[in-house]
Amino acid sequence: MKKRTFIKTLVGGSLAMATSNAWMSCTNEETKSATIPIATQNKKELPSRWIWMRPDLNKTMDDWKLQFEQMKNAGIQAILPQVYASRDTLFDHPLLTVKEPWLEKIIPVAHAAGLEVHAWMWTMPLNDPKMIEAHPDWFSVNRNGQPSHTHPAYVDYYKFLDPCHPEVQEFVAGNVEALAKIEDLDGVHLDYVRQPDVILAEALQPKYDIVQDKEYPEYDYPYSERCRAQFKAEHGIDPMDLGDDAPAHEAWRQFRYDAVSNVVNNFCVPMARKYDKKITAAVFPNWESVRQQWHRWDLDGFLPMLYQGFYNEDIPWIGEEVAKAKERLKKADNPKPVYSGLFMPHVPAEELEKAIRVSEEGGASGWSIFDLGSVSEEHWEVLKRIYGSKG
Repeated sequence: MKKRTFIKTLVGGSLAMATSNAWMSCTNEETKSATIPIATQNKKELPSRWIWMRPDLNKTMDDWKLQFEQMKNAGIQAILPQVYASRDTLFDHPLLTVKEPWLEKIIPVAHAAGLEVHAWMWTMPLNDPKMIEAHPDWFSVNRNGQPSHTHPAYVDYYKFLDPCHPEVQEFVAGNVEALAKIEDLDGVHLDYVRQPDVILAEALQPKYDIVQDKEYPEYDYPYSERCRAQFKAEHGIDPMDLGDDAPAHEAWRQFRYDAVSNVVNNFCVPMARKYDKKITAAVFPNWESVRQQWHRWDLDGFLPMLYQGFYNEDIPWIGEEVAKAKERLKKADNPKPVYSGLFMPHVPAEELEKAIRVSEEGGASGWSIFDLGSVSEEHWEVLKRIYGSKG
């Protein structure tokens, strides 16, 4: 991306000189306030029918015009284009390398087709070699004391950031701001707003040749010095001293939920709202396993990834999980809409209408498809039949 003085300052490690002093610490009070909703400014309702999409930089704007018209004709109302996946960006950014300002190009084309654009960004992973070299202290640490950038869990790109680090909080907020400042963008969509999976979904464990019958230390995060010091100041215990009993320690578990919630509620959300942008997130149904207590986040809506095949479940499970999510939000006094995330490789065209129906029966305000590249002609035909005349 384009480098500016601000960037050079941050990469050099002097973040405090480049950002607001008001955000420079993750105090205990901030962690406690992570679950307190803040006032919503943008009152416009969210769309009901979404689609996640990865970019194809070989397509022309004319190609995208035709693609967006196809989506609109099939009832899609909003696109979620992936514009930051923890390395370079596809939008103008003051710090990271800009591969191409693709987002700014497609927004008017999508709007002309009648589609909203909510930019999809990774939140907590960071895989930019330049940033890793400059800030090795930014990364989350597991119960074995191993940082994620040198010992990532499962796959190489699982280099997750430390939610307790004030400079990480600023960095993430800056990424949201860079998107939210794009004048015609409709919203910001957060992904990977979490820590590594301490327990993978059941169907994924054989893929990695592991059995996770409990929370093993190599997958258990975060145990950074900052998180441990903050928890010890409040509870008088160093979590590392808990050993194998750490997963059962209720206060330590809640502290880690709150650490991630703090990044969302006190850094990401205010930045989006500052520019009057909607803010949503892709979230997990098994939220405990990724330290993602999302029913206590002050977002405008949630898109849980209800990929039933990963959990060895069938289509009705999707509706059941929507109902559970709605109940958690109700109990948290946070009545925000839920849009069921549908994984097309696990939803054949002949079952798509059923997946939509059970979502609605569970209380979903709509759905989102993952992803554009997995939508078959048969899927499009089903959507056109159901929604083609509804706009």
